Amino acid sequence: MGISDRSAAPPTDTRAGAARRPALLRRWPSLLGLAVATATLAAGADREGLSITVAVAALCYLGAAALGRPWVAWAGVGGGGMVVAASELAGAPWWAGVGVVAALLVVAGLAGGVPRAPLAAQAAALLGYGGLAVTAVLVDPRVGLVLAGLALAGHGIWDAIHYRRAAVVPRSLAEFCMLLDVPLGVGFLVLAAVAGPPQ
Repeated sequence: MGISDRSAAPPTDTRAGAARRPALLRRWPSLLGLAVATATLAAGADREGLSITVAVAALCYLGAAALGRPWVAWAGVGGGGMVVAASELAGAPWWAGVGVVAALLVVAGLAGGVPRAPLAAQAAALLGYGGLAVTAVLVDPRVGLVLAGLALAGHGIWDAIHYRRAAVVPRSLAEFCMLLDVPLGVGFLVLAAVAGPPQ
């Protein structure tokens, strides 16, 4: 075997590394979700932040169903944040803005003739998860933190269902949400448990 033959074949570990790289790149939604969850836990978000996360996640799904366009869910991540900010700038609670936008989306979906079953399911999910989110900010802070953590971790189940079915939202968004919601919700449940009984 000459020198040119040895240089033509890359080492085995380089080929294995190249094969792993695309697999990691394909999991970018998982990596992004975990990164955001980790950063949020490190920053010490409170029940209000968790509640907003739950409500905006449900609003993203509703937006995609109401407009019949899965990509709208990704746009809804930023859009939901803008709704929350605009509500607070206007002096209204964030959940009031989310509620108004949700109602407008349902009306738009009905007027646009999108399939009723997904629209109804996402509207019901927003009412359920959003109701838990609002309750979490209105009750005792520690109870609210537990409630928001449970709602967020529970939304991970909703994400998993949509990921498996490849329905309503892009699978990439469902994957991102799953790896954000579950670790973040469980992380705050652990923090609430470690904090001990309220003083």
